[in-house]
Amino acid sequence: MILDPCLLDAIIEGDGLEVVFQPIFHHRDDGWRLHGFEALTRGPRGTNMEGADVLFEYVRRKREESAVDRVCLARVLKAARQLGSAPRLSFNVHASTLGRDREFVTYLAEMLQHHARPASRFTVEIVEHAPMWGGRSFQLALDDLRALGVSVALDDVGLGNSNYRMILECRPDYFKVDRYLVAGASRDFFRRAVLRSIADLSGSFGALVVAEGLDDSADLQVALDEGIALAQGFLLCRPQPAAILKAMGLLRDAPVMAFNGRRALAASAGASA
Repeated sequence: MILDPCLLDAIIEGDGLEVVFQPIFHHRDDGWRLHGFEALTRGPRGTNMEGADVLFEYVRRKREESAVDRVCLARVLKAARQLGSAPRLSFNVHASTLGRDREFVTYLAEMLQHHARPASRFTVEIVEHAPMWGGRSFQLALDDLRALGVSVALDDVGLGNSNYRMILECRPDYFKVDRYLVAGASRDFFRRAVLRSIADLSGSFGALVVAEGLDDSADLQVALDEGIALAQGFLLCRPQPAAILKAMGLLRDAPVMAFNGRRALAASAGASA
């Protein structure tokens, strides 16, 4: 992986970052409803940091998680203005940022206020790509987030460092199940058993579960059958800029009638905003 070190400086300055949003849907008695959006940041187009996996792996190697998380937060909240304040918004934050940067939650509170984004409808998704970030500073940051009214999600549950210890440390409001466990669950008894166990565990924590990476309708049905009512993936809707999601009608408070594999179709053009 050959990377231009000047690109990191440009990223920290906010140049070239793009933000897209992927809807998270909630299956209810009256059908599918929009639960919220996960904000996803992409690197500068045409560079080897355009892909999020390359971008953030390089950021972690340089130990610049906090600086880049701050820049991404500012870009996300600016882009999310087109979504309005009603939908819940999720944003990824490195566990190391919360552990090292004691002022990050203060910065988050200031940015939410600046962009008129209610803290009660904002979720921090904790991303853990390093050995366990426990300890006093990490726990204080979690306490500060909850005091602010922000929800906490644990990303990639069941994979890597998002394990039982991290679940106990975070006590998350959302368990986000990695696509590795979701994909193929309709054909794999053991994956299905794991999904069932996570759904049962989340209930004990009073938390909700999101099945990520869904691109197969049979796997979606398995998730629903095992008690996972929140879903996210290409099958339902691909990540899109805010303007496109608005044009698709997904910001209306109306049931989502169908999914066509690339985008969700809102109920009607006449639904209330």
